[in-house]
Amino acid sequence: MKSFPLITAHTGCMGTPENSLESVRKGLLFGADIIEDDIRITRDGTLVLSHDDQVALTGGRTGKLSAMTISELDDRMAAPLVRLETALRIVKEAGKRMNLDIKADECLGPVFALIDRLDMADQVFLSGCEYSRAVKADGYGRRIPKLLNVDADSFRRLPYADAARQACEEGRNAGCFGLNVPYRLVRPELLELADRQRLSVYVWTIQDEEEMKRFAGMGVQSITTKDILALQSVKAEWNKQRSGR
Repeated sequence: MKSFPLITAHTGCMGTPENSLESVRKGLLFGADIIEDDIRITRDGTLVLSHDDQVALTGGRTGKLSAMTISELDDRMAAPLVRLETALRIVKEAGKRMNLDIKADECLGPVFALIDRLDMADQVFLSGCEYSRAVKADGYGRRIPKLLNVDADSFRRLPYADAARQACEEGRNAGCFGLNVPYRLVRPELLELADRQRLSVYVWTIQDEEEMKRFAGMGVQSITTKDILALQSVKAEWNKQRSGR
């Protein structure tokens, strides 16, 4: 019997600020299997949770996170950035997994070193890896699993079957365990091809319950959402139907 997809809590889930400890804790509280956050690195090598390199500073100014030290950022930002290590320790204690959405190549070496130090290779995986970044990540070894972020433009440029084939080939060549795909690009043909290549398909980001039901029925391996309660409700109904109650 097909199992329900893993529930991935998108950063900023359940109305919390993105890339915050509140989001991490709320995702865990509501039973997500995976916590997703964006990863960047400061000038002095501190891994932090942030989607953009450009950050808001006090006094209406902005600055580049990558050009500043963590101490400078702490002093000049209204709300200090969350250290990745802090978030990882919370996830580790909860016995869950974390999806590290890598936003810059410079993060890769420090991420591998941090995960080794925390002994968390079995509790994390990388995303944010289009083909070139996935290949660079592979250069650090395969002890940390990674998803390939598919080239969305190829699905507009090429016939669907060719784009799906390219995604699977790139995923396999870069040593990825699966594909990270915007849900609107997913069709049964991609799922069938990925299954033959032993690649998981993780979809993002779904907020509508009917869409959640549809993609669970299609057989994706994970659904990313900010509305964890809605996806939990879909899962409860799924399990009820399959148990015959």
